[in-house]
Amino acid sequence: MQAVRTVFAAALALGLFASTSAVRAQDVIKVGAPLPLTGALSPEGLKQQRGYNLWAETANAAGGIKVGGKPYKVEIVYVDYASNTPRAVQVAERLITEDKANFLFAPFGSGAAKAASGVSERYGIPTIAATASSREVYDQGYKFLFGTFTPNETLIDPLTEIVSKGDPAVKRVAILARNDLLTLSLANLMQAAAKAKGLEVVMMERYAIGTMDHASAITQMRGAKPDWVFATGYINDLILIRKQMADQGVSPKVLTMIAGPAYKEFTEATGPLAENVSSASWWHPAVRYKGVDLFGTTEAFNAAFEKKYNVVPDYAEASAAAAGAILQLAIEKAGTLDPAKVRDALAAMDLVTFYGPVKFGPTGQITSLEPPVFQIQGGKPVVVFPAAVKQADFIFGK
Repeated sequence: MQAVRTVFAAALALGLFASTSAVRAQDVIKVGAPLPLTGALSPEGLKQQRGYNLWAETANAAGGIKVGGKPYKVEIVYVDYASNTPRAVQVAERLITEDKANFLFAPFGSGAAKAASGVSERYGIPTIAATASSREVYDQGYKFLFGTFTPNETLIDPLTEIVSKGDPAVKRVAILARNDLLTLSLANLMQAAAKAKGLEVVMMERYAIGTMDHASAITQMRGAKPDWVFATGYINDLILIRKQMADQGVSPKVLTMIAGPAYKEFTEATGPLAENVSSASWWHPAVRYKGVDLFGTTEAFNAAFEKKYNVVPDYAEASAAAAGAILQLAIEKAGTLDPAKVRDALAAMDLVTFYGPVKFGPTGQITSLEPPVFQIQGGKPVVVFPAAVKQADFIFGK
């Protein structure tokens, strides 16, 4: 399927398509955004787009980005890579060489972000990854890649601590993982963390990208009799796994899924089956920060997002908006569009935004956040960690 290009001035954006006529006569900053707007990962891609749109529209409504005292409008150039990673790499290069993007947002997820990062590095274009958490993305020695997700173990370690301390009867763990960079990394970390806590890993299986039937793996899971099931995948994967677990009567004391339950679509699709499913994410609307970015506070960001989309933002949407806000702060600090100087401003950043404290480590991955652990209780996600934003205690099954 031929990539679908969407180019628009964010101040006038009403959806996927919008006119750019109002901004072409003005000075603009182009940000290239390769996204999976169709295909299996489209739910995630569309979420990122909503976050980017809100940031750009908010920035433009406030007069744009100030560069050396001169205002510039934000223009986001979207290209759909149809959930195909090799195509994401091609799109990233096209955005730089043909569309003349000043900066880039990375493709969705760790796998595509890693694959495309070599392109922006080669051209020296500062790139912010809003949904890439695996260390493998950042451990390439690159200087122009920055990410708003902490490493994967920051999700796994609090979970294993909560479960191992909370119920000594949880002893046997089954792991089912999508065979993709992020999801497999999470599964491997879970396996190591479980063993470190003295838990027995009775199953460690991976499934291929695009799998539409998990019955065989879940039959194996049922035979292993786990107390804790840990499944990784994207939202469509995990909805299917949760339903097929119910079909086969697999009902562990603890069911953890990353990353689908962070999205309201998971709860809507699984209904009562979502209850007590635990997860972790890099952000939650319950956090409260007062920042120096254009949104100012977490509450203000939440209100702006709900006003525009009529839903509460999730971590992917917030991270995308934060990526834009962070890029804006770096450009304004640098006082120029020179990519090397904006890159240096990103590397030196140490401040607070609505998303949380922002400081990047030596590899470009953010090191300053404490990701929350949550559980679906009463049909909605509630935070169970960290203590500063805790809303409820973790519930164990029988």
